[in-house]
Amino acid sequence: MLELFIMGGPLFMGLLTIELVFLIIAAWKAPAWTKEIGLLALITGILSTLLGITQACDAIEQAGDIPMPVIAGGMKVALITVIYGGLIYVVSLIIRIIHKPRI
Repeated sequence: MLELFIMGGPLFMGLLTIELVFLIIAAWKAPAWTKEIGLLALITGILSTLLGITQACDAIEQAGDIPMPVIAGGMKVALITVIYGGLIYVVSLIIRIIHKPRI
């Protein structure tokens, strides 16, 4: 698990972890904010992936001919933050469902 955190990049994975901590705190203090914090985590993951893919395309353009397995490995690493942000969003929805008043 720590290996995925390091592969995902310390900046955005750290930011997503901070958002997860805020989500857990909001579950007790402000349940109405849980969905918004989860959505923020999802958007953060998507933005970090887009930035990573843009940087990878620049590197591929400069390097020229790159084998497909190297590109596939890079895409796998780029998607780690989207997966982490998506999991945080799912957790936020579950917390929201639990706290939602029953009709």
